[in-house]
Amino acid sequence: MGTAFVLLVGINDYSALSPAAGPTLGSLNGCVNDIRAARGWLEGRLAGPPPRILELTDGEATVAAVTDALRTHLGQAGPGDTALFWYAGHGTEFPATERAHLYVEPTGYCQALVCADGILIDKDLGALLDGVASGGAHTVAVLDSCFSGGATRLSGDLVKRSLPHDPSWPAYGDPGPRADGPRAREVPVPAEGARHVLLAACRVNQASYEDGHGAGRHGLFTRALLGALRDMGPGATYRQVLAAAGSRVQSATEHQNPVLYPADPGGIADRAVLGGAADRPLSPHLLLHGPDGWQVDCGSTHGLSSGPEGTKDDSGTEFGVVEADREGDVVRVRAVEPLRALVTPVGWTPDPVRIYPVAVSALALPPTSVVVEGGDRALLDAIDAAPLLRLADGDLKGNGPGHGQVFKVVVRDDGRARVLRRDGTEATAPLPAHRVPDCLVHLTRWHQLRDLANPASPLASLVDVDVSVWNGERILPDGHGEIRCAYADGREPLVSVRIHNRSHDRALWCVLLDLTDSYASHSGLFPGHFIGPGRTGYALGNAPVQLSLPESRKAEPGAFVRDWLKLIVAEGEFSTVPFRLAPWSADAPPAARGTDEDHVLRFTRPPHAGRDAGPGPGGGGGAPGQWHALTIPLRTVVPE
Repeated sequence: MGTAFVLLVGINDYSALSPAAGPTLGSLNGCVNDIRAARGWLEGRLAGPPPRILELTDGEATVAAVTDALRTHLGQAGPGDTALFWYAGHGTEFPATERAHLYVEPTGYCQALVCADGILIDKDLGALLDGVASGGAHTVAVLDSCFSGGATRLSGDLVKRSLPHDPSWPAYGDPGPRADGPRAREVPVPAEGARHVLLAACRVNQASYEDGHGAGRHGLFTRALLGALRDMGPGATYRQVLAAAGSRVQSATEHQNPVLYPADPGGIADRAVLGGAADRPLSPHLLLHGPDGWQVDCGSTHGLSSGPEGTKDDSGTEFGVVEADREGDVVRVRAVEPLRALVTPVGWTPDPVRIYPVAVSALALPPTSVVVEGGDRALLDAIDAAPLLRLADGDLKGNGPGHGQVFKVVVRDDGRARVLRRDGTEATAPLPAHRVPDCLVHLTRWHQLRDLANPASPLASLVDVDVSVWNGERILPDGHGEIRCAYADGREPLVSVRIHNRSHDRALWCVLLDLTDSYASHSGLFPGHFIGPGRTGYALGNAPVQLSLPESRKAEPGAFVRDWLKLIVAEGEFSTVPFRLAPWSADAPPAARGTDEDHVLRFTRPPHAGRDAGPGPGGGGGAPGQWHALTIPLRTVVPE
């Protein structure tokens, strides 16, 4: 195991920063306690060589000292080493005015850490950390500060860790104070692919808090994070630890929601914290104990339902634990909220201090009706065994309960099968008959994502999407409601995609999916961010979005490809993992289609299917309460 290089920064005393932050307004009491507690955990936990720790407190933690320590102290970490930056102190925010900042700050504000004599803007900090990561070190940042204004008491002993921004404060790269605020800076450019993991105390538009008395005062997030790390022990992943810490913080206040970034499945978020024991099983969802009982971080925003009419059986929606020592253990959904599901353990008692990775084991969704013409008993049994499918009789028109899909399978004499839509057109190329059930499950999940809707939501009129020619005019839908983008002189069209929050008083969490006609879905265009009231979010940070035919389709006159841009809006964050699908391919074996499908869309019949149980009640209100989905059909064509 390599060496851990650690930079701990804790600032209680801000009295010397500026007249705007006097000793009453700016002082904190728990930040130095936080980093001392973190040091104690590190020195007692890490195996291998002793950690090399540099500590900066109060007046020592100037902008220059912090940035120099990030470069020189953490910069010593190389391949096999760990670099950890832990900050406890005030945060601040200020209006973004530079065009480049507005492209990546859809809230309209930049955030910054408040050092003893000025500010370190988040984008500069990120570049510094990625510069450390470019040397090969596993790089981690823990920030216990808030990114909203006002260092005022909320209630009792709960105090915000934020300061109102003063334009005279110098920023990283500035020669000194300026009356017009931070000036342009040169920041280090990280190596291609360099990345760090961030555990933040709160969302970009929230405050973080500290509480306690005297020597026992700490940040809520630091206290919760260290408690989760101690309880879960070596081998816990960042995703699991953050979920446990978040639950503890929310038990103390509903105004603070810790954040993990980047949270992509299979990436750095699913590594063991600071390179501990072997990584735990990857799972898109986590089972944890919260203020109102056991819950899974998946809700109706992800298409989850507790048991609509037309479900395949009476088992309802269930999640199964994927860890080897709890294999076969499940929890049943009793209420579905927009961003979580309240669940009841079935036949076992989970440990309330553990976080369990879970996957959907029984999903109560309207099944796809399948009419089969030809085929043997094995094929019929395989279709009937799939939780998202049900065999149907007769023609296509009379089948399909609720809004479930309908397909017809025609098995030819040569053993290959055609999968037909309700209108008789082919959904895919002919495929081996034994791949039909897997194909139908994939198509079912894709259509569920494309058709996800909540038209009665009060958010429906607040956010919209426009597609424009790159550096040109907006493209309006045609008579069929499609946006058509055409090749010109053999060149692929380039477009700009913008998301507008038209509300006057609320920031909204937005994700933009791209669903393709190869039955794939990804969130790379706009993977998730709060967009402030009256603000705009830009796909790919306002880089051009290139539209093109796949390599399998020759760019000849009349050729086209279809996409569906899916905007999902909510009042709070949600995971994008359930929305991801690899393209359907009959040539790829089921186990080789990638972790997204294997862990997110693996619907297996639970081992207790014979138990007498019915679906739980649906609904379940409460915060965040509302979500909306919007679909924009898009066609890329080669003109005749």
